[in-house]
Amino acid sequence: MNRFEGKVAVVTGGSGGIGSAISKRLSSEGAHVVICDINAEASNALAADIGNATVETVDIAKSSEARAMIERVVAQHGQIDVLCNNAGINRRGALMDLTEDDWDATFAINVTSMFYLCQAAIPHMIAAGGGAIVNTASQWGLHPAPSHIAYNTSKAAVAAFTQNLARDYAPDKIRVNAVCPGEVRTDMLAAGLKRTGRTFEDLDKLIPYGRIGKPEEIAALVAFLASEEAAFMCGSLVEITGAQAVA
Repeated sequence: MNRFEGKVAVVTGGSGGIGSAISKRLSSEGAHVVICDINAEASNALAADIGNATVETVDIAKSSEARAMIERVVAQHGQIDVLCNNAGINRRGALMDLTEDDWDATFAINVTSMFYLCQAAIPHMIAAGGGAIVNTASQWGLHPAPSHIAYNTSKAAVAAFTQNLARDYAPDKIRVNAVCPGEVRTDMLAAGLKRTGRTFEDLDKLIPYGRIGKPEEIAALVAFLASEEAAFMCGSLVEITGAQAVA
């Protein structure tokens, strides 16, 4: 499929676990992918691997850097058709276990960065006659897991932000949707498991489908939502959990 031939897609957290899978999927379908990530080494390696990509090493939690990045993309490529707000962090702990920095950093990266990026990108999408924004929320933003209050609350905010943005800009033909993954086999999850002594196999047993998700499966859903095949989807929060959320 070449659903994104001639299109430009920005992927934040674009060289991380899920982000790299999204970058690869969109590139494989013809998009020029702008890999936006704080990790320059991983981003450059990924760009070299997939070919049709450029790298933006920016801190999207800073308004000036986030907004300037969008303007550079438009100046260099003439357009921005797809924005995937995928970057995120997970500061674990119940309320009394968290520091103010944990809370502030979680919201700065998981939520506030979307405000900066969307506010910068949407005028260009309106001028072009439309666009697609896909945000990475979480199953935990809809069904909170214990002892992750900062992450859960930030992802609930991503869900609300998605639906508010969709309602406001649907008349401009800008479709805004969110994926809400359950557990996905990434380095971030592996680091969390290492602290608890649990394994991926332990998590697999909790999923009715029999295993946790793969980054490529999340990327496939993101690509669908960003494509014209999902032309009437706007304001949707799509869970992809192997039925865990309903177990």
